[in-house]
Amino acid sequence: MAQREEKEPGAGEGESGSGAGADAERGSSGAAAPAAAPAAPAAAPFQPPEGGFGWVVVFAAAWCNGSIFGIHNSFGILYMMLQNDLGEGENDPALEFKTAWVGSLAMGMIFFCSPIVSIFTDRIGCRTTAAMGAAIAFIGLLSSSFTKSLEVRYFTYGILFGCGSSFAFQPSLVILGHYFKRRLGLANGLVAGGSCLLSVPLPFFLKMVGKAIGLAHTFQVLSALMLIQIFLSLTYRPILPPSCDSQHDGQDKLGSRSMRQQCWAQTRKYFNLRVFRRKTYRIWAFGIATAVLGYLVPYMNLVKYVEKRFQETKKDWILLVCMGGMAGLGRLVSGRIGDCIPGLKKIYLQVVSFMLLGLLCMMIPQCQGFEGVIVICLFLGLCDGFFTTIIAPIAFELVGPMQASQAIGYLMGLMAVPMTAGTPIAGYLNDYFGNYDAAFYFAGVPPIIGGLVLSFVPLIHQRMLKKQRLDSGKDKMLGSEAVVNGELLPGAPASEAHIRSQRELVGPSTCLSFSSSVTQTTSPASTRGWDPEGGITALVQCTNQINGRRVPL
Repeated sequence: MAQREEKEPGAGEGESGSGAGADAERGSSGAAAPAAAPAAPAAAPFQPPEGGFGWVVVFAAAWCNGSIFGIHNSFGILYMMLQNDLGEGENDPALEFKTAWVGSLAMGMIFFCSPIVSIFTDRIGCRTTAAMGAAIAFIGLLSSSFTKSLEVRYFTYGILFGCGSSFAFQPSLVILGHYFKRRLGLANGLVAGGSCLLSVPLPFFLKMVGKAIGLAHTFQVLSALMLIQIFLSLTYRPILPPSCDSQHDGQDKLGSRSMRQQCWAQTRKYFNLRVFRRKTYRIWAFGIATAVLGYLVPYMNLVKYVEKRFQETKKDWILLVCMGGMAGLGRLVSGRIGDCIPGLKKIYLQVVSFMLLGLLCMMIPQCQGFEGVIVICLFLGLCDGFFTTIIAPIAFELVGPMQASQAIGYLMGLMAVPMTAGTPIAGYLNDYFGNYDAAFYFAGVPPIIGGLVLSFVPLIHQRMLKKQRLDSGKDKMLGSEAVVNGELLPGAPASEAHIRSQRELVGPSTCLSFSSSVTQTTSPASTRGWDPEGGITALVQCTNQINGRRVPL
């Protein structure tokens, strides 16, 4: 257990040097056989084109992000249209609660399906997964226009459109790594900024179109965005070379196992839970999941709130436009700021964002005018942008690049439950108290608690690093006490036992220099030529080879 905890800080320290760490690990394991046969020349590493057709992929990814999250973040407009469409249910006291489940299910399914989407992306590729997801989202929106039943829309909009959005969205992030490496930050920035060009004016568009053509035809118009996304997803052409060796090796190993063992091995392969062994990741994931309990409440209820509180029905769409625009600006700025903050100190950006997000939600009922709500929406969008953009960099810091995709997928899966439950709870509070004040107060508490939890992650990480340094220092002290200059004599039991232990660890060839320098002087005739300094030098070289370090002496 102690060894597992000692390895944990290494992911945060050496994420950028994971390749060097892997080389060092291979070097230490291969030190036992320095005279091994020369390996075949390795293929040249893959180099992304850094542009070209990649810019077409960037445009397709920007359209995907803008259309999907533009529709989800504009649900405040659809929320009012759904209530107006249910004319016979206006006297239902639980109408707010029931209607909120439509949008909440759709947003929650994006995160809930993320671990499954990562498996599909690895198995069938980004292009097929994204096109299939866009088709499912198109069917969900189109079928929502042919019914007025709230329960049916739970399935068509909440489940179908939500799952399709998840399958279409996640490959748009993965495919960028096929075309960009040095310019990957620029590509992500263009995707985030370009998506705002579509998502920011969408609330105003829905407000205008909804009044003119009604809710049913509005769903049909929105489905056209997903229809376009189906064809744009076909541009996700993978160019990374496939790795067939690991697949053949895995098939050879599975061939000698029983059916039950094969099923269990495949399950562990695709649902790898090793990231949860890291204490810092567990705390970080728990803090994020706690903080997003009230995340969707402003997006869902602000439009309805200003309509009741300030009788503002003509400019209420401005609130969602302000949040969407500032969220895009926050994504662009936070990426650059996050690059300037070393290590896990990036988490403090999320801590500040969640703290402000909670305080701003609690300040909404205190606003005495519509203009004050607009100012709060500007800062809410900015905090939203800062929070979402640095999730991936922090995951890389915590678990390293090899497990970052799994860490992000499991995190989004954990976020699904609280994010889905937050908006219905706010709707229930509105039905119970008759106003939205309690709902916004409720939405402000979880981000503050989550921010406090996240603030402990860098402290725990630093504490574990100090413990690791102390333990490594103790090991060095014990080693220096076991071998003291002038006391390692030929024929001594300690020297012979040390030689045998080193041979058991790394093989006889590694400690050959040390063994020969010590044992060749065991005879009385050669005792006169015993060189203690040369024997200690050989011992240090042997120990350095064992530890994977090659220090010139």
